[in-house]
Amino acid sequence: MRAEAYLRNFLKVLEAYPADRPLAKFLPEYFRQHKEMGSGDRRMASRLLYSYFRLGKACSALPVEERLFLAEFLCSTSENPFLTHFKPELAEKINMPMGEKIALLEKEHTFALSDVFPYGMHLSEGIDTEAFLQSFFIQPDLFIRIHPGREAALKAKLEVAGVVFEEITEQTLALPNGTKLDQHLEASWYEVQDYSSQQTADYFKPKQWEYWWDACAASGGKSILLHQQEPSIKLLVSDVRESVLSNLEERFAANQIRNYQKKVLDLTQNPDPILHHYEFDGIILDAPCTGSGTWGRTPEMISQFSEGRIAGFQQLQQNIARNVVKYLKPGKPLIYITCSVFEEENEDMVQFLQDELKLQLEQMELLKGFIRKADSMFIARLIKK
Repeated sequence: MRAEAYLRNFLKVLEAYPADRPLAKFLPEYFRQHKEMGSGDRRMASRLLYSYFRLGKACSALPVEERLFLAEFLCSTSENPFLTHFKPELAEKINMPMGEKIALLEKEHTFALSDVFPYGMHLSEGIDTEAFLQSFFIQPDLFIRIHPGREAALKAKLEVAGVVFEEITEQTLALPNGTKLDQHLEASWYEVQDYSSQQTADYFKPKQWEYWWDACAASGGKSILLHQQEPSIKLLVSDVRESVLSNLEERFAANQIRNYQKKVLDLTQNPDPILHHYEFDGIILDAPCTGSGTWGRTPEMISQFSEGRIAGFQQLQQNIARNVVKYLKPGKPLIYITCSVFEEENEDMVQFLQDELKLQLEQMELLKGFIRKADSMFIARLIKK
């Protein structure tokens, strides 16, 4: 039976998975090494793996196969031949609302929703814990931000190609995850960027001719948003990884951003020898963090994570903030951002920035992406006294 072949493939790939790498990087490499797997087998193996890891740490005492069947039941919303073959009693209930599915598993299968993500006591204030945990069984959307002036042409191309999309704003679209945009659109017309990440731009508020520092710039997504708000600004971008700054250069060139400097900086160390004379009108600190607000896209991270790492990330964020804030001009903003849902990395860090670094909080917000199939992020705008 085909379902049994799919199960064998899943077990082989899971056994080969090293459990310390993102699935999105591991799977293409595995499939290149195992060309005997056809395209359908690859798609099914990928789907089953992602479903399996969405179960997080729940039902950890059950055999792997049984955990997979429960995960498929929770993640599926339409007819599922794979589940029908192995668990017809669950497959016939596949259209039940999520709350009823969870109640059924809690009653009959030793399942506990709180075990999926056993870090609920660390969640930031205002998060609906049940809604957040249920969101792990829903595949997030793919979001794009359309470059100004390309909105009408891009949407028209998608409509002609029959690509389903939801218009969030004039420049923001949500599409089914896995949509092959490069088959339909010019790459220069849009950026792939999560909706919550796009929303952080509301906190920047740059002014004409200012000098800004994107301190942990990665591939430059926040800097591109900043530059589109105020093209006259001068930019310093830095990151500890030279490779991602090379990617940033390509993206900046595509967005015609030329007035910038880039530096490879380890901000856990004092950057005075390199930045001794610099002063900035604004600093974006998109801090290294647990990434817990993005685990709906990378559910394998739930199983790989240990609770003790939260305190380690908070210490890292404090060290970086100390080394960054001293270059901010008085009266100017620090934009503190994480893609975390943990209070220690969010509200507690804002308290640290106020108490120890003497910044004044202007505004902060948890961007609850989990309620609209996006990442969840935290952002605060603080002013140097």
